[in-house]
Amino acid sequence: MSTTPSVVLVHGLWHQGAHMNLLAAELLRRGIDTHTPTLHRGSLDADTTAVQAVVDACPSPPLVLGHSYGGAVISGLTGVRSLVYLAAFVPTTDESCASLGGALVNEAMRRDPGGGTVIDPSLARGALYADADAETAAWAVGLLVPQAPGHGRGIPRRAAWEEARSRYIVCAQDRAVDPEIQRSLAPRCTEASELDADHSPYISRPEVIADIVVAELAAI
Repeated sequence: MSTTPSVVLVHGLWHQGAHMNLLAAELLRRGIDTHTPTLHRGSLDADTTAVQAVVDACPSPPLVLGHSYGGAVISGLTGVRSLVYLAAFVPTTDESCASLGGALVNEAMRRDPGGGTVIDPSLARGALYADADAETAAWAVGLLVPQAPGHGRGIPRRAAWEEARSRYIVCAQDRAVDPEIQRSLAPRCTEASELDADHSPYISRPEVIADIVVAELAAI
């Protein structure tokens, strides 16, 4: 059994596990066992259950990173060794992402004819991937999927950050989740730091986020 904990990377709304591939590749290059589950299971509770199954399958309690809405997902987990919140919501058991507020991405959202919402591809780069080069941003935009309604209003059954070690990464140039909201949530975590970055530095600067993950693994 490996003595290095596994890492589970949890994406946000409109995204899928493949969006984490650049960061996962960087972690795998460093010899870290990494998992990238895809959400969209119908509700926050169902998304959390899907990620919990990945956590439970790890040989030892993993480090789990949640991006944006993924912060609400990882807050409901058990059996984790450390939590990393990247431009993410950190709800208590009576809060939702929607109630915490601070979302700036609304101007890029459009109603999906099939129900729910989509991100306008022409606005996605500016809202989500402003720091990425054109080719990488186009790849990320091409992976975006429709988002069913209700996930952002889900309330986690527990607040794992109250028990497990946690780290918050504020993205100071975020155009999707208000950096001031992030700064208000960061003190809930054990430690916090700030990057001069867009909403998705795991795409624009995966090596930087990998460095933070490796440092957090060393701290635990």
